[in-house]
Amino acid sequence: MQAALRPPVSIFTEQSPNPNSMKFVLNRELVPDGLSFDYAEPSEALKEGKNSPLAVALFGIDDVRRVFIAGNFITLTKSEDVDWGEIMFEVKVFLKDYFEADKPVFVQRTVELNSARLESDSETVQQIKAALDQYVRPAVESDGGAINFHDYDESTGTVKVLLQGSCSGCPSSTLTLKAGIENLLTRLVPGVKTVEAEGV
Repeated sequence: MQAALRPPVSIFTEQSPNPNSMKFVLNRELVPDGLSFDYAEPSEALKEGKNSPLAVALFGIDDVRRVFIAGNFITLTKSEDVDWGEIMFEVKVFLKDYFEADKPVFVQRTVELNSARLESDSETVQQIKAALDQYVRPAVESDGGAINFHDYDESTGTVKVLLQGSCSGCPSSTLTLKAGIENLLTRLVPGVKTVEAEGV
């Protein structure tokens, strides 16, 4: 009886700056605030701390090459030799069926492990993450991607970030990184000198 009270699943798509990536936006939260998950290959969806039945299932669709899950959306990256028109309908039907059957996005331990990691940061790292969350995340997520904090080296002032979703492999991401994010963090956070991307 409870399931009948939930609104029906609605999904709409948005193009991203990366022509091989498409953003599928749902009318429900998929990931707790501040977290995002990027899967560059199917085996990553089974790893401790990233385990996602949804990502595993999405890799089962022909031509899906990368899966990114954040907020209320999923960004899929397809193989270059297929057109979105050929697989978009199949993906939307799959997602609608998956969520209407109330299947899980993650195993419970994935959310627990990643939520615990957010609580043990130094003051500088907290400032870096706050700046990324407030000024960078909304714009990047609107393009179907994410830029997440990876590491900070106090001795060199180097911040390393992970480019995920449509940002990974996107031609304009390097410019965004240097012109936008590096300028922002060097102004807002004392000690930060450069920003580098991991996993491009």
